[in-house]
Amino acid sequence: MTEYPTSQEGPQPVASGGGTDEAGHGKAPIAATEAVRTHAAGTGAAAEPDGTAAAAASDARAARSAAGAGGSAGLPRPRRNAAVPGEVPAAAEPGQGAARPRPGASGLDASIGAAGHGGPDEAPRPRGGSDDMADDGIGPAAGTLTSGDGGAGRHGGGAGGVPVAEVTVARREGDRLRFVGAATRRIARGIDLDEIVLGLCRATVPTFSDAILVYLRDPLPVGDERPVGPVVLRLRRTDRLRPIDDLTDISSTIGAGMDLAGAAGATGELDFSQLPLVGPQGDLPAAELCEIRPGGALAEVLRGVRPVFGSSAAARAALPELLGVEHPLPRGNRAVLAPLRGRRRVIGAAVFLRSPERPAFEQNDLLVAAQLATHTALGIDKAVLYGREAYIADELQRTMLPDGLPQPTGVRLASRYLPAAETARVGGDWYDAIPLPGSRVALVVGDVMGHSMTSAAIMGQLRTTAQTLAQLDLPPAEVLHHLDEQAQRLGSDRMATCLYAVYDPVAHRITIANAGHPPPVLLHLGGRAEVLRVPPGAPIGVGGVDFEAVELDAPAGGTLLLYTDGLVESRLRDVWTGIEQLRERLATTAQLTGLDHPPPLEALCDDVLDMLGPGDRDDDIALLAARFDGIAPSDVAYWFLDPEETAPGRARRFARRALTRWGLEELSDSLELLVSEVVTNAVRYAERPVTLRLLRTDVLRCEVGDDSPQLPRQRRARDTDEGGRGLFLVNRMARRWGATRLSSGKVVWFELSLPATPERR
Repeated sequence: MTEYPTSQEGPQPVASGGGTDEAGHGKAPIAATEAVRTHAAGTGAAAEPDGTAAAAASDARAARSAAGAGGSAGLPRPRRNAAVPGEVPAAAEPGQGAARPRPGASGLDASIGAAGHGGPDEAPRPRGGSDDMADDGIGPAAGTLTSGDGGAGRHGGGAGGVPVAEVTVARREGDRLRFVGAATRRIARGIDLDEIVLGLCRATVPTFSDAILVYLRDPLPVGDERPVGPVVLRLRRTDRLRPIDDLTDISSTIGAGMDLAGAAGATGELDFSQLPLVGPQGDLPAAELCEIRPGGALAEVLRGVRPVFGSSAAARAALPELLGVEHPLPRGNRAVLAPLRGRRRVIGAAVFLRSPERPAFEQNDLLVAAQLATHTALGIDKAVLYGREAYIADELQRTMLPDGLPQPTGVRLASRYLPAAETARVGGDWYDAIPLPGSRVALVVGDVMGHSMTSAAIMGQLRTTAQTLAQLDLPPAEVLHHLDEQAQRLGSDRMATCLYAVYDPVAHRITIANAGHPPPVLLHLGGRAEVLRVPPGAPIGVGGVDFEAVELDAPAGGTLLLYTDGLVESRLRDVWTGIEQLRERLATTAQLTGLDHPPPLEALCDDVLDMLGPGDRDDDIALLAARFDGIAPSDVAYWFLDPEETAPGRARRFARRALTRWGLEELSDSLELLVSEVVTNAVRYAERPVTLRLLRTDVLRCEVGDDSPQLPRQRRARDTDEGGRGLFLVNRMARRWGATRLSSGKVVWFELSLPATPERR
């Protein structure tokens, strides 16, 4: 008889030339068996560096010749004695990956392949098999013995006088248990759908069956979801292993255009030895899709949950529905149809097939198939749920971060975000860029403690709060103060760090407030990089602390880098060491690109992330880079207007003079009309002087500010109304327009497209 090479107490005898795995099990020489796996496309084995089909066949013949001459060195020459009643002889050739027992062998032990096992009087001979199967204790291995004492058979009994037949049956059942244990461990090792299905295929082929077809529902249900349409099964994977003897003939067979339907003999029995290799896409003539008919034969078998032989009446009617009417069916108990039932419903089916040269399945093999199907289905259920959670995490993180960055006047922006790890895709890091009135922009980067869905949810609330506060045009220190209050309202343990900066391209200044966040780094145009001296402050959520803001120069051509601590801190380095390395990296990058022009923003972000080595990523990373272009003073015109009746006329004259100085006389009529309407509306409600500012960049932008907090709203004026048409004209003539509430009032702005000139074409 044969036994499964699985985990046992103590090391097993090993044939010379083989090795032992980490559990102490023996491995046979792999020259011939590697040829099988090398040729088996779709089974996932890597090709031998110097192996070809001919070389593999030569290695196999050499291994068989060596075995016939007495086996490997150190093993006694086998003796052929009379067969002991009740014992199952083995007849597989050593070195073959798929053993072929003689017709006298039966049961699951015969289906494993009995290479290297003769009668009880014979010395153990090495068996072939793939390395990955032997490592799992599933596939054939070398150096196992049929019994603890090689002479037990000569005396007609086992240990303690127990008949050999009883010892054989007991050992066979033990082999089944060990195989099921090793196979389920192999299946449970996978974490995603493909790994689990591949584990089932590798665990059963060729150990339990010669071929396998795995069908899964399309789409797979998740949790308590109920199907809304017809139940459809899709062929997910097929797998089988080719015998060594057929490797040399397969290329000519396929090249000759072999008819797969002709692989069935005159009796209609499928002959697997004449079929090409089966890989992930499958070459067996099986249907790709199968729609389960309610009340049909296949639906009844799947509803029964238990595996059935292919020769049963139910399976004979169900298999053609699953595999297709063109697929030939093997005779006898050489097929097993096993439903795959998850926690709540059937999610697929597996078909195990054996060739005519191999013993048929036994009744106990149905129990093995049921165990394999159950573990596979539960694993697929877990993989689907894990995939859904990962999808939700990705979507949550993506929606919490901005889809794209704005491109405000006078500054260019670039950003990056990296999760902490593939298994921890959700984090609390975020970044944002918020346009403000007066062509300013708020730059925000923050980090909520933790890497959970809760951290991401808190991050989303804080980011929304920061956007709302920024639209009120509050000073940076006030924004952090309100964020601190919001974090305390969310919970006592809701803490985060945040850095909030406001850049003014007209004044070339930046105001920064910090709440326990790593300081920003400024890269100057000449290549010098410096860490800005910003008061650190306390983290958001501590409560009862004040935040201090500093105002610094923002030179044109400079690059400000805002980041989270995941970029500079890890188990291998402290945060200040990482900040210094970041500063040096920016300086080196600037020198490589030239000191007369700044490095490209996108390339700079990639280069900064390249500083992370193996083991340097313990946290997610948010990165925001801002290139200060600024607005030249010659492109800015600014006036104060007293809130009186003459203010609109003065505003029109000031605007006309500015356009003349800039050579934009073509826009005079449009600009004067719109300025007059907006200034008139501001003077009506203002109590303090009204501000008028014109900015010339890629567009002409006009901003009118007053101390009234009431925002104007466009409305449709009636025929008898004397007013209410000013914003209607602005909406029709301006490229864009808007109104923003400030802490001291409001700003109404609009933009006009510049006329095409030879310089701008």
